[in-house]
Amino acid sequence: MHSHTEQSHAGHDHNHEHKVSLENINLSFIVAVSANLLFTVIEAVYASITNSASLLGDAGHNLSDVLGLLLAWGATYLASRKATDLYSYGYRRTTILAAIINSVVLVFAALYIAYESIEKLLNPAPIAEIVMMIVAGIGIVVNAGTALLFVKGRKNDLNLRGAFLHLAYDALISAGVVLAAIVIYYTGWLWIDPVMGLLIVIVIVGGTWGLLRDSVNLILDAVPQGIDRRAVHDYLQQIAGVSQVHDLHIWAMSTFENCLTAHLVMPQNTLWDSEDSYAAIGASLKEKFNIHHVTLQVEKDLECSNQDCD
Repeated sequence: MHSHTEQSHAGHDHNHEHKVSLENINLSFIVAVSANLLFTVIEAVYASITNSASLLGDAGHNLSDVLGLLLAWGATYLASRKATDLYSYGYRRTTILAAIINSVVLVFAALYIAYESIEKLLNPAPIAEIVMMIVAGIGIVVNAGTALLFVKGRKNDLNLRGAFLHLAYDALISAGVVLAAIVIYYTGWLWIDPVMGLLIVIVIVGGTWGLLRDSVNLILDAVPQGIDRRAVHDYLQQIAGVSQVHDLHIWAMSTFENCLTAHLVMPQNTLWDSEDSYAAIGASLKEKFNIHHVTLQVEKDLECSNQDCD
């Protein structure tokens, strides 16, 4: 039979590395929000002057960028706050909520651009191509430049990935607007502007789907993307002295921290069960599987010993 004995924690780094980089992240958000807010105002004015659907759509998406960045920034700040009696995990999960809201905002921004593009397609009107090219060209520089601020962080944080996607897609939209303006300038085909807007919508929706899917999975406590649950199970199973692994759960505490709990069945007289052993397992799980917080429950198997249990 199994008797529950000892529960121990392993691999708790309490996210020191994230706290150290929080100052750099704050600076990135300050620069990105300021630059995009200023450009959004300028672009909206010139979208009205040039009568361009794609430029107006870009301005609308830039506004969603600013709102999305503010949301991601706020969630990142909350994630750094200490846990309380009521919120024992702190506010880390706000980063997941921010990623979900960011993906939804991107979808609505795409719908808005689609509406404006269809309207211009049905009722084409002359546009100021040169001004459109210049403004959109500035947009490429602003959005691509600020997106680079989040390139490194997007790899391990879904929240920062959402911010990066907002900015990267806006750089793509601006490039599409420039291309449309060039074609219209040389051909006079006014329908190019709204068609480019619709193509941009397809690109945004296609790219946003992955962010929305991953965010919803995290809020439902699914195993985080990039972690193979079977591989983790096999790793724990092969630890010397472990005869069985069960109740293995892996989930995301935030968009940058993953947790694990598991029950390890071990012989009653094993010498393995020690704090050093737990620490070694925690360090290995972090290195191999990007799992930061590990809680292990050891169950002593009274019916076997080191000699007759695998």
